Amino acid sequence: MKIGITGGIGSGKSYVCRRLEARGFVIYDCDTAAKRLIRTSPELQEQLTALIGPDTYRLTADGYQLNKKAVAQFLLASEANAQAIDAIVHPAVFRDFEESGLEWMESAILFESGAYRLVDKAICVSCPDETRILRVMQRDGISREKVLEWMNRQLPQEEVLRRADFEIINDGVANIDKQLNKILRKCNRLF
Repeated sequence: MKIGITGGIGSGKSYVCRRLEARGFVIYDCDTAAKRLIRTSPELQEQLTALIGPDTYRLTADGYQLNKKAVAQFLLASEANAQAIDAIVHPAVFRDFEESGLEWMESAILFESGAYRLVDKAICVSCPDETRILRVMQRDGISREKVLEWMNRQLPQEEVLRRADFEIINDGVANIDKQLNKILRKCNRLF
């Protein structure tokens, strides 16, 4: 059984994944994988360069490196540009996950990207908005307005919860391990 873990910014997805890793589970992190593939896959580099332009990568002493400024400029120019990048990167990440043989996936955009199709069950890590805002402000050193801007770009937490099979409340009060035990029992994943 393949299981996806998702949740909005500041919900604590990564914390829940670390709790699972402490139990011996290996979690495929889609964000980390996307960065790795963008950096190392000649096929992805070729496709992104064809889309964005010759300034997409720079040759350095360490090999080709992504020109984040050029990519950000292209990405922010339009929603169509963002979708075009996603249409290249998401399928590569999906293939990489399938080839990894792993059963667990962490994806902030599990439903938005279509990655939910690769898993049998989805867990939404939820948290009150105010707690999420404060966590991200503290973690990233950014303003409340910037956090709200990021939150507004994601699916609303209520929509993610509606689509998910399970919820883990990560409000700093609820017992994460107790909630994980219950979900793992339902998924026959306890050792």
